[in-house]
Amino acid sequence: MAPIHADVLTQTRGQDANVDETGWKQGKKKAWLWVAVTAVLTVFLIRPGRNRAAFDSLVGPTPGVLTTDRYGVYTHLAGTRRQVCWAHLRRDFQAMIDRKNAGSEIGTALLSQSDILFTHWQKVRDGTRTRQWFWQTHQSRLRARVKTLLARGVACSCPKTAGVCRELLGVEESFWTFACRDGVEPTNNAAERAVRHAVCWRKTSFGTDSERGSRFVERMLTVVASCRQQGLGVLDFLVQAVSGQNPSLLPERA
Repeated sequence: MAPIHADVLTQTRGQDANVDETGWKQGKKKAWLWVAVTAVLTVFLIRPGRNRAAFDSLVGPTPGVLTTDRYGVYTHLAGTRRQVCWAHLRRDFQAMIDRKNAGSEIGTALLSQSDILFTHWQKVRDGTRTRQWFWQTHQSRLRARVKTLLARGVACSCPKTAGVCRELLGVEESFWTFACRDGVEPTNNAAERAVRHAVCWRKTSFGTDSERGSRFVERMLTVVASCRQQGLGVLDFLVQAVSGQNPSLLPERA
């Protein structure tokens, strides 16, 4: 499966993708499992670090628009080449509320704006409205309100809320990429769903013992996830691979 995995990795680089990472263990050392989910392919890599080098090995030198959480390794991405996950933002807003202090009011107002966003975005997802409608009718007003609230948060007397709001203002441009980029969603749910299978595997196997084991895991996860995306039978695909039929996960070659 090495050439199959290499083909998928090459194909996903440069594409719009949802990206995430989760902890892994190789031998007695900490490692990280990375995933990139595009429209038709999913690729996994296990690397020793949760750093820029590992990220670059996944997405390549010229990635497409990437949907991510707020982890620092993604901050070098240009604002319009990144979509910050709104599900993670909602968790930030809820944390402000839960502190039950001067920042709670800001968190409540920000969470309310995200509710409005998802209510209108659902109309785009179910096909009753267009992305252009969302952009022209709601994006500018929502953005103005969110920026105003974040600025108020920076000035509030809660240091944690003020710090988070300051960080969010720094990446605010990336809150809205989904509104004008076809195929991009406001959340990173696709990547988070993709890593669940891997997390279950890690919890039952306790990771891998060697480089060879890690390569097996990343290749198997890539094949299973990509086959499911494309409606292919995983077992049939694996039988073809081990019997030398050279199957491909790339749609144009399948």
